[in-house]
Amino acid sequence: MPVKTNAARILDGFAIRYRLQEYAVDEHDLSAETVAAKVGMPPEQVFKTLVARGDKTGVLLACIPGSEELDLKALATVSRNKKVEMVPLKDVQPLTGYVRGGVSPVGTKKRYPVFFDESILLWETVAVSAGTRGCQVILAPSELIRAVAGVTGGIARPKPE
Repeated sequence: MPVKTNAARILDGFAIRYRLQEYAVDEHDLSAETVAAKVGMPPEQVFKTLVARGDKTGVLLACIPGSEELDLKALATVSRNKKVEMVPLKDVQPLTGYVRGGVSPVGTKKRYPVFFDESILLWETVAVSAGTRGCQVILAPSELIRAVAGVTGGIARPKPE
């Protein structure tokens, strides 16, 4: 039985249907592509959550396909910042409550806006970290967006054209 994470408890609180998928963690390879292979999904369907900081808005999260690199300029545009940078790795856990390789868009320590890549809407289900290394939560994108908006106050916006 997979461990019940804070993110899973929050989804339960919203009566959102999901499935937890555990996998073996390789501390030397925490890439989304590796996680995708371990949970049996294409990397485009497994979304990684990255922590960034805008020059105007402060900390924000970007949820993008595992096969993609974050476009900082596009994120700056949709988040109404002039500049966005990734936060240093040492700051990820203090800011989110999650460790690298286990950052979930659901249930972060503080309320941060969350921006989803528009491709999330192309899938019937997607996987995101359940809030710990070695466990993904698989659910409908609309339900993930609803949970994030309800819990973190985040705004889900597509990336600019």
